[in-house]
Amino acid sequence: MNQKINLVVHEMEKRGIDHLIVSDPSSIEYLIDYRNQPGERMYVLLLTVDGQHTLFLNNLFYLDKDLDLNIVWYGDTDDCVDILAKHLQSANCIGIDKFWPAKFLLPLMEQTNGESCFELGSICVDYIRMKKDEHEQELMREASRLNDLAIDQVIQLCAQGDLTEREVSDQVARIHQSLGCTGNSFNPIVGYGKNGADNHHDGDDTKLQPGDSIVIDMGGIYQGYCSDMTRTVFYKEVSQKQKDVYYLVKKAQEAAEAMIKPGVRLCDIDKTARDIIAEGGYVAEFNHRLGHFIGRDVHEYGDVSANFDMPVEEGMIFSIEPGVYIQGEFGVRIEDLVLVTKDGCEVLNHYTKDLLVIG
Repeated sequence: MNQKINLVVHEMEKRGIDHLIVSDPSSIEYLIDYRNQPGERMYVLLLTVDGQHTLFLNNLFYLDKDLDLNIVWYGDTDDCVDILAKHLQSANCIGIDKFWPAKFLLPLMEQTNGESCFELGSICVDYIRMKKDEHEQELMREASRLNDLAIDQVIQLCAQGDLTEREVSDQVARIHQSLGCTGNSFNPIVGYGKNGADNHHDGDDTKLQPGDSIVIDMGGIYQGYCSDMTRTVFYKEVSQKQKDVYYLVKKAQEAAEAMIKPGVRLCDIDKTARDIIAEGGYVAEFNHRLGHFIGRDVHEYGDVSANFDMPVEEGMIFSIEPGVYIQGEFGVRIEDLVLVTKDGCEVLNHYTKDLLVIG
């Protein structure tokens, strides 16, 4: 049994879960180093506290290596839920993946006839994924280094002044690939002027005007691990109000990063940045969590927000991304990824946070 599965089983035992259904392809890949995209078909890794771990695969899936665990194959005309249920006859408490479709869960619950309890079991895997081992940390460092190089090229594209948001966004994947990534870790956000006040703006045909802020939020995938960062720059000129907001966001971001170390609660990190922005006169304009965990997925379990009073631990990687969004005017967001170390944190992004006026 590999070490990651050992840790998950230990979490299962602590939570009284004797069988765990893992269906998230990213979590399965994390645990057994095998990636599959099942579409509408059932794809499940069943973990048990007695070590009888089984992967359920449709016959059309391709397996190119020995996975060192039990494998049950089924076809499109088979009752895959019934096949799975036969492996759960001794279960007392079944943990269910938060992403497992109801079309599988509900029939399974009917087949157990109330003989087993069901619990949301994703935390058993999510908690282990929160803390990256040394190999994962190195991959995340390199992913962020490449993203630093990529965002510099994107800012240079914006500085030309003749490209729409969409035209810039469409080139981000090419830039990442040219640097050794497989592509984007999410659809990039490029927001000019008032569009920068839309947190998840989808780039359109807007063109730059002098005085526009430019919010660039982007990330790539390097050897299966995601990067994510945001920088805000200004085109040709910057107003005093824009400067004030920029330096306020930068102050909040750097104060939050400075307090990160093992034992500090995620909610307190969020509060530090939020209080600084509120003191600057903006409350409703900072309308999202301070950060999110990241790794194989760009958004993994865990928030830097008031909802998480969990103390941070060495090996955790998450974003710190305060922002101020003034509707109809402009937005400012600055985002780094941070790795919690033994006595502090390592900021994984090194691209400048100086106020830049381009073009």
